[in-house]
Amino acid sequence: MQVKCPGCGKLIEWSVANPWRPFCSERCSLVDLGAWFSGAHAIPGEPQAEPAAEPAAEPAEHPDRPH
Repeated sequence: MQVKCPGCGKLIEWSVANPWRPFCSERCSLVDLGAWFSGAHAIPGEPQAEPAAEPAAEPAEHPDRPH
């Protein structure tokens, strides 16, 4: 079966012999991954609230220091 590479549109053979499927190459795969990381690609939906930051832990007391 032949499919178009989602990155460049080149026709490629869909088979286990192509480790980058559905992409034609590692380059097209990495360009797509970069688009997801940059926010150029996104799945539509409601924005999620950022998780609250955990408070900083108190420094541990050292037994050799006076309190």
